[in-house]
Amino acid sequence: MNVDPNRPSAARIYDRYLGGRHNFAVDRAVAERAIELVPDIPRIARANRAFLHRAVRYAASRGVHQFLDIGSGIPTEGNVHEVARAEDPQARVVYVDIDPTAVVHARQILGDDPLTTVVQADLHEADKILTDPGVRALLDFDRPVCILLIAMLHFVPDTPELRAALRRYHDAFVPGSLLAVSHATASARPSEMARLAELYTRTGTSMVVRDAAELLDLLDGWDLVEPGPVFSPLWRPEPGSEEVDDPASYATLAVVGERRD
Repeated sequence: MNVDPNRPSAARIYDRYLGGRHNFAVDRAVAERAIELVPDIPRIARANRAFLHRAVRYAASRGVHQFLDIGSGIPTEGNVHEVARAEDPQARVVYVDIDPTAVVHARQILGDDPLTTVVQADLHEADKILTDPGVRALLDFDRPVCILLIAMLHFVPDTPELRAALRRYHDAFVPGSLLAVSHATASARPSEMARLAELYTRTGTSMVVRDAAELLDLLDGWDLVEPGPVFSPLWRPEPGSEEVDDPASYATLAVVGERRD
């Protein structure tokens, strides 16, 4: 498993936003430039992480205790299995990432945990992921699964291959399964997000910001859970949490869908 310390990685850059230590100088350089362009990126990243936690708890409240986290990134505090197991100690989690650094650290952290597994694969490789022996051994495909695509799809251009993969994930799981997505959007700060996308593209990672209509077009087949696509702090905030003054400034859409057919 080759880790190139001279090539920036979206997973390691995101780790830097969250204050993590699993990143190289090249990742820190990109992260620092990104923060110059959008100074509150760390706040946006933390809000995105908070949405992930709420989505996992929502899934558990619906009786879904199996999770497929694609583009899981580098493990940090409050991983999916930790949040899920606070609701159900037997929750099962598959972590998937293409970045070898993320996979190495995930395997180190999880060790021999029998209720988790880690797969190195790309989102487009749906068949590879869904037929992986470890995945098939861990997830019960006859029961609902929650698929997590958190801060993932904005690094994936719209192609027939992407749509085929998304349809494959939808069709692989039974009704009652859920899909949770967060995605960068430019509606409130178009010039900043355009410069950020340009920065990522120059470092070898395409970034495609989408509005709500464009995002929902990718999620064909999933019935939206209330409140539908909203800025990340507005998706089912915790009771008693502080009201957000400017939710659009978070530049991230959050949405959850359910397979009902």
